[in-house]
Order: sequence, then C-alpha cells, then structure tokens
Amino acid sequence: MSDTIRAADALARRLYAAGCRLAFGMPGGEVLTLVDALRAAGIRFVLAKHENAAGFMAEGAHHRDGAPAILVGTIGPGTLNGVNVVANALQDQVPLIVLSGCMDAEEVQRYTHQVVDQRAVFAPLTKASFTLTAGAAYVIADKAVSIATEGLMGPVHIDVPVEEALAPVPSQAPFARPPAAPVAPAGEALALARGWLAEARRPLMVAGVQALNEKAGPAIAAFAEAFGVPLITSYKAKGLLSEDHPLALGGAGLSPLADRTLLPLVRQADLVLCVGYDPVEMRPGWRDAWDPERQRVIDITAAPNHHYMHQAGLNLIAHVGESLKAIGAGLAPQETWREGEIGEAQRALAAAFPRDEAWGPAAIIDTCRRVLPAETLATADSGAHRILLSQMWRCQAPRDLMQSSALCTMGCALPLAIGAKLASPDRPVISFSGDAGFLMVAGELSTCAELGLPVIFLVFVDGSLALIEKKQRERQLTNVGVDFARHDFAAMGRAFGGRGVSVRDREGLEQALEEAMAAETFTVIAAEIEGGAYDGRI
Repeated sequence: MSDTIRAADALARRLYAAGCRLAFGMPGGEVLTLVDALRAAGIRFVLAKHENAAGFMAEGAHHRDGAPAILVGTIGPGTLNGVNVVANALQDQVPLIVLSGCMDAEEVQRYTHQVVDQRAVFAPLTKASFTLTAGAAYVIADKAVSIATEGLMGPVHIDVPVEEALAPVPSQAPFARPPAAPVAPAGEALALARGWLAEARRPLMVAGVQALNEKAGPAIAAFAEAFGVPLITSYKAKGLLSEDHPLALGGAGLSPLADRTLLPLVRQADLVLCVGYDPVEMRPGWRDAWDPERQRVIDITAAPNHHYMHQAGLNLIAHVGESLKAIGAGLAPQETWREGEIGEAQRALAAAFPRDEAWGPAAIIDTCRRVLPAETLATADSGAHRILLSQMWRCQAPRDLMQSSALCTMGCALPLAIGAKLASPDRPVISFSGDAGFLMVAGELSTCAELGLPVIFLVFVDGSLALIEKKQRERQLTNVGVDFARHDFAAMGRAFGGRGVSVRDREGLEQALEEAMAAETFTVIAAEIEGGAYDGRI
C-alpha cells in the first residue's frame, strides 16, 4: 500500500466517512481528478444535465440518507450554474458540499480563460469557502463536513485547483474532530422554563427546520403527548409529528387561509415553545405572531435570534431534543386546552381545504394522496400548488414532503425527486410541479431515464404562473408576463424515454397513477386545470 494518496483522495475519503455515497454534477477537465477520487473512495458520481438541478438531486439524496449533499462543478460557468441551489441550501439549511474546479494560483496570474473569483461569488451564500491545498487537505475536508453539519446546517464551498488535487499527501488521515455533543439548558434558565411549563394550561409548539435537522421528532412527539402540547410545523418540518396525530395542526408558512385558524390559536396560548423554528419559511403574517409581554415564549434554537421576526421571553441556544427532555423531566402533566380548541382548529383547517371538488388542484392532490401508498415520498416545486399541497398532503414522518420553503425557488421538485428515489429506491416517489417550473428542468427527464428510476412527475397544467397571475389580478393590474402556452408535457415524457399521459378528471388520474406505479420507467402526468383554479383555495 502506498504511503501517499492524492489530495483529492483525502477530500473524497473524508466525505465517504461522513456517509456520502452519491455526488452529482457535470464534469469539466478541471475536476476530472476530483471525480476519479470520489469514485475511488466509493462515492458514485451521477451526471446531471445542469449544475443547479444536480444540486437539488444531491439535496434529495441527503433528505433520505442523512449524509451531506455533494455538488461538483467545473471552473467558471459550470460552478456558477449552481449559485441558485447554493443560496437555497443556505436559507433552507441543507449541508451541501460544493466542490468546484479552479486554476492553480500561479496559473491565474497569467491565464484568464473562464477564471472567476468563485470564492468571492460564494462567500455570502455559504457558511464557509476554502481553497484546497495539499498541506491542509485533511483539515479543510474535516472543516467542511463539520461546518456544514453543525449548528445551523448549510453549504460549504471548496475550490479545488487542478495541480493541488493531484499533489501527494500522506495516506494515513490525521485525527478527525468528533461532532460536538448536544447541549441542554441548565441553571436559572432551565428552572424558569420548567416553571412556565408546569403553570401552562394552553401550551403550543411551533417547530421548524432546525428540529428536523437535529432529528428531534421523537423528543417532540414524547413532549407533546406527555404535556398535551399541540404542534404547528413549518412546511419543511412537516411530519416531525405524524399529521394524523390528535395534537398535530399541520404545516404553516404561506397560506392566509390556514393562518385564519392558526394565528388566533397561537395568540390564545399561554406558553409558546419555538423548537428549532426559523421564520425564514413564513409569510409576513407570522411576524410578531405572539406577544412576549403578554405570553410566555421559549425559543430553543442553534443560533441567537438575529432575524427579529419574533421575540421570546426566554432564549435558549441549545439542542431541541435535549432541551425538551430537560424541561419536562419529572413534571406532572396537566389538562390542557380544556375547551376543545385543538379539535375545533383541526376541523376548521379541514373545512378550509376541502377534498371533495370534482376536478381542480385540490382534487388532484386528494386523488394522489388516496391512491398512492402511505409511504410515498413527495417533492413540491414553488407556486400556488405548493401552498395547497403543503396544507393538504399529510406526512407520517419527517421529510415525507421535500421542497424549497425558504428561498422558494422554482425548478426544484423534479431533481429533488430523482435524488430521493436514487437514495430510497424502495419508496414510491412523486414530484408536483407547476408547468413553468417543470419547463425549467425538463431536460433532467433524460437523467431519470438514464438512471432507470420509475419516478412519477405530476404537472399542474394551466398555462400560467398561477400564483403571480392571482396576485396581479387581485391588485387589479393588467395581465402581463404571467401567461404562456399549454405545452404537451405527456409528449415530453415519451420523448425522453419515459411514459406520458394527460388527465382531466379524477378517474383518468387514478388510472394514470396505478399504471405509473406498475411501470419500470418514469411517468409524466399532465393534469390539465382551468385558469384561476386556486382562487379561494390557498
């Protein structure tokens, strides 16, 4: 066995040790050594057709296997194609490792073709940015994993110069720092929190993406059940408590219709526990959703509140699960919400999002949820359909529904579904896209075909940027720049080697779903709906 390996091998081996088994991207000459090192380490490289889509495939895989996501881009235009997905990873707290090819420092002084200061581009969009050097290859690799996965998760960028990737380094890796132990509150802060809980008769929890990333679901469920605390989640955190649970109030984020029920309930609470809740996912109606001068509020987060979208009387920089265990330890449960307010809220939410329409977006979502198995994984693109889906699609477990809910970028659902299916081949996977978002990434159907993945891609076809058209119309502005042609999406599916079908009623959709589940390749289902179909629905 050689005493040395390439610096790129050192990086790849550390990523493998972190659980990474998949990397996504599009190579150029500057990253060939890196791609080879990933292969040698046991990390499969998946060729996508665009770096932005590759990043979302990586995120989809991360949501299933829990390992850091890996995006590989070559120098200049390749890497810069990924700017959107990196910004998404920062806001949506995704541990994305961005590996970009670049020229060596000496070359840059006399060579300018495709040379861009990539670290300067990514500096405001990442938690950290490094340039790999042979002497620090192991340290940089370890830092990248630690920074991406600890505290508030997020993206880390590493520029990999061509010659540095090839440079020899010792084959024996140095000591890698173990992850930091989770922290629970103590002392006066813990005593105050325990006292507030003991006195609460209308407690309520709001959970977000940090709780999701800390795998706090079991602790949240145990706490909710022990103390009769209902739970509202952000869209990203849906499923932390099964949404069939009697204490589950579903997701909140962008629906004024849901907020008519949820916000008054929040204001009735005498104790609000924010558990890993980042309001970056929420509409302005959630700004100052509670009054810390009138209500007792505990905010448990991995980082201080610098967003000021809400305030709390007690701020705990701590681990969600460990904090809930410490706060509840030994306390006697009390009867809560004695007037039946939680059941009333659940009934009001069900009435606000009825499932009995003959045809339209709600009928499509209801039919898919009813026909597809309970273990189906779903992804959602941004748009009016995502708001409705996030309120109607019941999640049994965390990450059953994957979406961009902070940056809210379009074009993410299709590649998220590909990545999720690749990492969880035994689970049915469906993506929900608007027609505009689907058109942004339709070329990745070829990637799905090449991988042989039987994903279901459902497209809401209304020839419009439906959410923006709705807002434009509500402001009584002239219809400009929001409508486009109704294209043949089923034909696109067939053209890329999959199946394609158009549906216009529940019976046709049921048949299409049944056939898609039995198919060996992907299926595009184009669900035709009328313009304005979301009016009064979200």
